[in-house]
Amino acid sequence: MVATVAAVLLSAGGGTAWALNRYVVDHVEISDVRAYEAAQSGTTVESSTGDATIKINKVTTGSGADTVTYYVADVTLTDATQLRSAFAENSFGENIIENTSAIAEDNDALFAINGDYYGFRDTGIVIRNGVVYRDEGARAGLAFYRDGTVKVYDETATTAEQLVADGVWNTLSFGPAVLQDGEIVAGIENVEVDTNFGNHSIQGDQPRTAIGVIDSNHLVFVVVDGRSSGYSKGVTLTGLAQIMKDLGATTAYNLDGGGSSTMYYDGALVNNPLGKGKERGTSDILYIGG
Repeated sequence: MVATVAAVLLSAGGGTAWALNRYVVDHVEISDVRAYEAAQSGTTVESSTGDATIKINKVTTGSGADTVTYYVADVTLTDATQLRSAFAENSFGENIIENTSAIAEDNDALFAINGDYYGFRDTGIVIRNGVVYRDEGARAGLAFYRDGTVKVYDETATTAEQLVADGVWNTLSFGPAVLQDGEIVAGIENVEVDTNFGNHSIQGDQPRTAIGVIDSNHLVFVVVDGRSSGYSKGVTLTGLAQIMKDLGATTAYNLDGGGSSTMYYDGALVNNPLGKGKERGTSDILYIGG
């Protein structure tokens, strides 16, 4: 996403300097997230250390130009707080990026996927590991509660403070939700995440990352490779919803995709981003510790 934005800006006219500063230049708001989380008075940021069960499968459908390849991680947690978040370069802010695998290794992760690329925008509610980082409600978010509940919610109808008080452990702010109550959400092909550069690319056949809920503390993570003829063309949002439904999810939520779509497990990249085996930097991950 960032590389595409930079290319657009370099070919633009006046205002390029402002846009580069807004969408490309690092803006660090918190330079040591681990220390920041540890210092939050009255906030419990420790997570469970029990073992999670993680089963990963590769699925290939179709043939030739219609081939689709995706990876499914079926995950059962012993405690909801085993699912954690981490930021690129251990810093919070805008345009700070690092490969998913590098962020995972920095945090001793056993399993990880890319997150919502919160750093490409300045809106949304960002709560990570029980700590509030941003409170600018703008869209439909996804909230993970400490009791194992996962809900799609309207960011504009609440506050980050209230969510934490209600037991929220992590939030994601991207979307759209593609499954609710076990059914494919109507109109998802027309949703725009926001009006920043690059977000129209969530339509059409694309590489995708999504998280689905099967039951309390039973999650499914899907990464679809794409933009690689003969290996994987990617899927539409409706196609992603169907994959999640077929896996038994009742709720499913779309995360940042394209070249950012990445799954990591036990020290190695699982998928093949854009058919090139090369990761693109992102701002955050969801992970389970080793």
